[in-house]
Amino acid sequence: MRLGTECARAAQTARALANTPSNVKNPPWLANQARAIGRAAGLRVTVWDEKALARDGFGGILAVGSGSVHEARLVMLEHRPGAATEPPIVLVGKGITFDTGGLNVKPAAGMLMMKTDMSGSAIVLGVMAGLKALGVRRRVIGLLPLAENAMGAASYRPGDVVTHYGGTTAEIGNTDAEGRIVLADALAYAAAELDPAALVDIATLTGHARIALASAMAPSYGTDDALHTRIRDAFAAAGEPLWPMPLVEDYRSSLESDVADLSHIGPIGGQGAGSILAALFLREFTGGRPWVHLDIAGTGRSESDTGFLAKGATGYGTRGLLRWLVEE
Repeated sequence: MRLGTECARAAQTARALANTPSNVKNPPWLANQARAIGRAAGLRVTVWDEKALARDGFGGILAVGSGSVHEARLVMLEHRPGAATEPPIVLVGKGITFDTGGLNVKPAAGMLMMKTDMSGSAIVLGVMAGLKALGVRRRVIGLLPLAENAMGAASYRPGDVVTHYGGTTAEIGNTDAEGRIVLADALAYAAAELDPAALVDIATLTGHARIALASAMAPSYGTDDALHTRIRDAFAAAGEPLWPMPLVEDYRSSLESDVADLSHIGPIGGQGAGSILAALFLREFTGGRPWVHLDIAGTGRSESDTGFLAKGATGYGTRGLLRWLVEE
């Protein structure tokens, strides 16, 4: 009974935040929401503003947010029950509060649901807020990289080279592939500074995920088979099915760059596999830690009320993540 109640509460939190219009919701506003919700749930909350992001080397988050009048943020939420000292599970959620596509501007129809492009961060926040009430015994940390991908005189450009947290450089191929840029910073920080037992990210990341699986299930990728299986089982039990996808090593060469450590997308005019290439890019920032990537671009939004997929932002993944953490 308690699990069901907390799953419903967490999903409602995620949906309410994701459905908030972006003239209200910007990175500082969402960071303040995370601070209030986190503290009310007994979480330790840390927020990086733009000066702190620049000081600590979060070049990806800053690049994506550079065209907006609203400053970028990074939020860290920590659930540490009792005297727990074991390496944490780290959850990372994409937090683009609105996505115009940047200088590679989206078509008008493509922007209509972009207020929900921070669904990953909303889901992680909802999950983190439910951990104490459910008595989760594991130490869990949530990271919310928040930026608005807007157009302005200072916008990052195709062809720019971005330096991520830890020093890895990425050549920008398309400013509308911004989600992986902010996620890369957060994943690199987690791998280098938090000693994670497991890394899990969730994001409305690629149109290719929606093309492949529509809205019935989400593609998932993993570097640790046992971890990946436990997460898929928990999601299935929660009514949020995942479909395992391959990290095709032969495709890694598509991310090579002549001017940076990586190209952040595959070649322009390539043959597709966009969801796989995005996952391969993100893997570069996980430091070899056990990692699972959930691409909810198809399942995170719905045009009608269909079962668990409520119209608008669905909160897909909130129930699955909570169930998995309770069982871990």
